[in-house]
Amino acid sequence: MTNPLLKEWTGPFALPPFAEIEDDHFGPAIDAALDAARANIAVIAGNPEPPTFANTIEALELADETLAKVLGVFYNLAGADATPAREALQREISPKLAVYASEITMNPALFARIEALWQSREALNLEPEQARVLMLTRRGFTRAGALLEGDDRDRLKEIMQRLSVLGTQFTQNLLADERGWAMDLSESDLDGLPGFVVDAARAAGKERGAGGPVVTLARSLITPFLAFSPRRDLRKRAYEAYGARGANGGATDNRAIAAETLALREERARLLGFESFAAFKLATEMAKTPEAVRELLLRVWQPARAAAERDATVLEQMLHDDGYSGPLEPWDWHYYSQARRQAEHDLDETQLKPYLQLERMIEAVFAVAGRLFGLVFTPLEGPFYHSDVRGWEVTREGRHMAVFLGDYFARGSKRSGAWCSTIRRQKALGHEVRAIVVNVCNFSKPEAGKPALLSWDDARTLFHEFGHALHNILSDVTYASISGTCVARDFVELPSQLFEHWLEVPEVLAEFATHAATGEAMPDDMRARLLGAASYDIGFQTVEYVASALVDLAFHEGRAPADPMQRQAEVLEEIGLPRAIRMRHATPHFAHVFAGDGYSSGYYSYMWSEVMDADAFAAFEEAGGAFDAKTAQKLERFILSSGRMRDEAEAYVAFRGSLPGVEALLKGRGLADA
Repeated sequence: MTNPLLKEWTGPFALPPFAEIEDDHFGPAIDAALDAARANIAVIAGNPEPPTFANTIEALELADETLAKVLGVFYNLAGADATPAREALQREISPKLAVYASEITMNPALFARIEALWQSREALNLEPEQARVLMLTRRGFTRAGALLEGDDRDRLKEIMQRLSVLGTQFTQNLLADERGWAMDLSESDLDGLPGFVVDAARAAGKERGAGGPVVTLARSLITPFLAFSPRRDLRKRAYEAYGARGANGGATDNRAIAAETLALREERARLLGFESFAAFKLATEMAKTPEAVRELLLRVWQPARAAAERDATVLEQMLHDDGYSGPLEPWDWHYYSQARRQAEHDLDETQLKPYLQLERMIEAVFAVAGRLFGLVFTPLEGPFYHSDVRGWEVTREGRHMAVFLGDYFARGSKRSGAWCSTIRRQKALGHEVRAIVVNVCNFSKPEAGKPALLSWDDARTLFHEFGHALHNILSDVTYASISGTCVARDFVELPSQLFEHWLEVPEVLAEFATHAATGEAMPDDMRARLLGAASYDIGFQTVEYVASALVDLAFHEGRAPADPMQRQAEVLEEIGLPRAIRMRHATPHFAHVFAGDGYSSGYYSYMWSEVMDADAFAAFEEAGGAFDAKTAQKLERFILSSGRMRDEAEAYVAFRGSLPGVEALLKGRGLADA
């Protein structure tokens, strides 16, 4: 029988035949795809003809198409719908893929062809996009060890293989801890909780077969529980369980994995001629140096900490007013901050959430994309990879642009957080291919027959991830390697964070924030209070984020710490982290940094991009409004459609005229005068 992963996908829009794919198809398909890719690489490297851009660089772009096709399906399922078989295969293939990658980048004959093209690049008459791809290809090879020889070359191969194993294990340990913990709630434990939290706890209990309501470590459930439960003992138990992920001892403990990962990254960087992993990693980002990152973070840290400490004083007094004599603790912050928000801004989340229906917010992101970029979203019939997943064809003026899949609800088989991925990237080389884009979230699934209601943060997450989706949907480049979100890490968050601004546009809320029961629009005064509280608790939010970013930077900036937990504690003491606030991501569950090296030395990138997103939205406002057509066209032309066709700083300047300073960020966060 033909493996469905390897056959041509002839269904609508060449979607994977999800209904035909079984777990035992993946292993043979990956092995076959690796064999095919290796054979293609051997042909390129051994070509007796002189190297040309077509027979070397473009051939490389196409060499592993089958492998990319199979892995696009596998990794989406491994993250969003894990099974024991998929987890076992992920552990098996991670080192295989690392070996394959090293074989390519350390192939002397192949690199010689690339180097010959690089040295003669001025005479090749390349188009700008081709010149960019040549530069990025050569840079990728040299940063992967193409210039190393002998023992150094062999050692780097070993390091990369081991890092792939460690990253996979870190992720799976974290998922196991999240999947393995739940706190049973009695009926009396539900007292004081709003209906939407009770409904979410009952739905989570049903999903787990618990026989009653539970609190899980899904952020969409535990965060509102911490905000509304009057039971301080239960808040503490839930908060500490959330913070202990990856640090519970035994087979799923991630602390030793973190230490080994940091040591191997440092060794990798030094083999490649860099004084630290941070210096190596940042050399190709917009920030360029660890010093530039530290300067940005500390510039924001001081006013954010001052604001958080002022807030802590108020919240601690509220704690004392409730009869508790001790200091404000981390499991108290959400509860008293929510109460203060309601008192000062007259915002009751139980009254707000019915206006933030998931269905209407999906309609809102589609409508904004339609007004800005002319996109139309038409529902598709499944089946997709899970019964919760929904699909849409994206078109513009009748032309197929992409397929968009939305996977919105939390479940035990899905890792925590929210992300955008692609099952297939856009490209034009060989033949035109449009993207299959996936947004994955972890919103609380409602009980049957009830609408899914979002918090304001959930709605912001929905807009954020859809901003990433637009970056892939609108991509219009020739080469998959520079398509969509294949850009510098501290630039990739610009489209996503920029798109969040449209959630706050009054006319968007007026049209789509409608009550789940009555269908009435959100009252004007509620909308005004909501937007007026946009920077409420910003000190807390900024402090927990910047603390994590500074720890990430410290881990990679110098010698790798033998004990990451001790180094984490030292950094937090040095910067003066307020007692009642902890890092957003403690080391044992800091998946951004340790599940792979995508955000290692790069967690700062959300804030680097925020400097730009505040300034970029100002471009719309200065031009006459959030839906200014000419500004949207420039945004698409220079940022959303062009992938990594240009240097990221040049792309931003082409859109806006100049690079912004940190002042826009401080103003946007309400910290300019803090």
